[in-house]
Amino acid sequence: MLDIDSLPALSRAQRVQTLDAWLAGLLDAAVAGTPPPATRRGAAPPRSGTEGLALVAVGSLGRREPPPHGDLDLVLVHDGRPEIAALADAVWYPVWDAGLRLDHSVRSIAEAVAVASIDVKAGLGLLDVRLVAGDADLAARLRTASLGSWRQSASRLLPQLRDLRRERARKVGELAFLLEPDLKEAYGGLREGQVLRAVAAAQLADEPSREAEEAYAFLLDVRDELRRRSGRAQDVLVRQEQRPVAAALGLADEDALLRQVSLAGRRLAFVADETWRRVEAALVRRPRARYRRVHREPLAEGVVRQGDEVVLARDARPATDPGLVLRGAAAAARADLLLSPYTLKVLAVHSPPVPEPWPAEVRWSFLRLLASGRSAVPVIEQLDQEGLLASLLPEWDRVRSLPQRHPWHRFTVDRHLVEAAAAAAELTRDVDRPDLLLVGALLHDIGKGWPGDHSVVGEPIGADIATRMGFAPDDVATIAAMVRHHLLLPDTATRRDIDDPATIERVGETLGGDPALLQLLHALAQADGAATSTSAWSPWKAHLVAALVARVQGSLGTGSGATGLPAHEPVLHPTQPQVTASASEAAGAASAVTVGIEDVADGQQITVGAPDRRGLFSVLAGVMALNQLDVRAAKVNVLDGRATAVFAVRPRFGRAPVATILADAVRAALEGTLPLAERLRQREADYRQDATRAAPSRISWHDSEASGESNSIVEVRAGDRAGLLYRLTAALAGEGLDVTSARVETLGADAADYFYVCNATREPIDAAQRARVESALVEATRGVPEAVTSA
Repeated sequence: MLDIDSLPALSRAQRVQTLDAWLAGLLDAAVAGTPPPATRRGAAPPRSGTEGLALVAVGSLGRREPPPHGDLDLVLVHDGRPEIAALADAVWYPVWDAGLRLDHSVRSIAEAVAVASIDVKAGLGLLDVRLVAGDADLAARLRTASLGSWRQSASRLLPQLRDLRRERARKVGELAFLLEPDLKEAYGGLREGQVLRAVAAAQLADEPSREAEEAYAFLLDVRDELRRRSGRAQDVLVRQEQRPVAAALGLADEDALLRQVSLAGRRLAFVADETWRRVEAALVRRPRARYRRVHREPLAEGVVRQGDEVVLARDARPATDPGLVLRGAAAAARADLLLSPYTLKVLAVHSPPVPEPWPAEVRWSFLRLLASGRSAVPVIEQLDQEGLLASLLPEWDRVRSLPQRHPWHRFTVDRHLVEAAAAAAELTRDVDRPDLLLVGALLHDIGKGWPGDHSVVGEPIGADIATRMGFAPDDVATIAAMVRHHLLLPDTATRRDIDDPATIERVGETLGGDPALLQLLHALAQADGAATSTSAWSPWKAHLVAALVARVQGSLGTGSGATGLPAHEPVLHPTQPQVTASASEAAGAASAVTVGIEDVADGQQITVGAPDRRGLFSVLAGVMALNQLDVRAAKVNVLDGRATAVFAVRPRFGRAPVATILADAVRAALEGTLPLAERLRQREADYRQDATRAAPSRISWHDSEASGESNSIVEVRAGDRAGLLYRLTAALAGEGLDVTSARVETLGADAADYFYVCNATREPIDAAQRARVESALVEATRGVPEAVTSA
């Protein structure tokens, strides 16, 4: 007789051995105690013993991982024995009498396979079939037939399995971020590991990796201990059981347990997501072709789009290119794609450490990644799972999968920070320094990985990280202040009287009277609240914070919005020309086109000299775009009818600009033989990653006095795409404005462009003309027009 009370105290291997021996005894007793039916004359004699009869386990017992207080899933397989009903009763009743829950069936091989071919749950269960007792050959034939049926029916059954997985995720939630996780049914739970093996059995993916198997085994250990401690069939790791389970597993406390559960769930979910992408690609029927050319679309230097993922270019050199990781990640997020698993492995193994402080190109790629918004979240998870994120930010390990016990929080600390950065990406058009907003959002809770008030301890940590990223000292101080005071506005708005002048004065003093910091903290509060929960950031709270910000702005004597070119504008110096116009043109120096190129720390600086004319700046910007040069800053000076334009550029695909090619293109564009609008329209169509986001563009005006002349600054925040600078400056020229200087910055999918503009007569720009300019600029942000003004 089975001692059911002793089973929970046994290890999994001991439970399997005990249950197998007991069930084998039941089958032997059933065969011995069931007389064969009488046979008719001429019929085959009845078979003795277990010939043509097998008791097989499926489910957890079939996988050799039965939990305490678990069910038994058994199938009695036969090949036509007439006394099978009596045999089955002789096996099942003792199981029920012992107090065990039983899921049972009696099948021939043909019947089992027929059911499995149409029922995804039955098919999944038969993949775990294991002989307990009886005819080993019969059990082997059942396993072979079940596996063959599963592979043959995969195209029909796997979509059903995918839908079941999605439904579980919707109903139960994600294991990694639940405070009381369902270890079995949650997204990333034990079911995930079982499905991974089923997909591998269909020969559509590799067997689960060692890391995935280790994560699965840990969750089994947690579930076993949970059931052993609670004394019942329970898969939800409730709060009151977390401390004793942690102690039994040798972990420090319940937070350490929840963190390890989160890490295991994230690993299983990550592997499962990647596996399902492969499965869905494999199930898509494609026309047969003897030779199929793989389309590869360049995205950035060293990475290309291949199908629905980003892979390394043929000339990529990951071992000598420390910026490749973030450059590839940013390109993937901007195109709303993922890096291929093989590419991730190569980068994890071969990428060298990033120099400290980070080179400008690395920092720029990191900002582009963060500014890509929601599409950056899965890419950052890829970097995290391969250890690439921690190699860039060692402090990240302290907050990785760190649980947050407050019910407001939907995520662990690290995921909350990534979600906050994604939310901040939607607010970059509302602040003067979107780069500081993005980094501040990513780091605002970094102090939670250390003891003490996370705002206080996080301030120096944020400063250290920002310094290592290569930010200027003033910017480092701003990021540190954002970490220190990220709760100032919401806490004050909800706990103090915002109509009290003393409250407003105290907030202003805390911020050192810095209106830019106030603007950043307002956006950070919105991003932080959106990444927490709707309870943490309600419309009422948003209204209170906005009212507080307005009062503090009034006390500081400032308004919102940019006040001119950003303080971080790079210094541009004209360089000596490397190429001039042809000899026949050189006789008239005023009509010559000259181009000078100088290598700088963050790309190249190009100086172009040409005869001044309306729309010249637009022509030069169009030539840069055609030559795949991303313009990050520009400045124009005019003296005695000759213009000198200086562009700070980054080659999109790593190919340095050539002076002769640029000079020839400028001359052709000025002569009208190079159709810039048409060529740029084609370029935009060729590069799908330049598609803009749905957020509307924003146009702002700011008056300024520069060089003794009356100027206005027009600020354009819009989705970035090929030739945007060309179209914007063409629109300004078409409305009769001259561009005297410009500041251009591209972050993720957004461009923030500032233009110093003035009338040819140097008269102020009136309201009517501003309205016309705004309309033209908004139209220019939508794409290349059919005709561009060249006057």
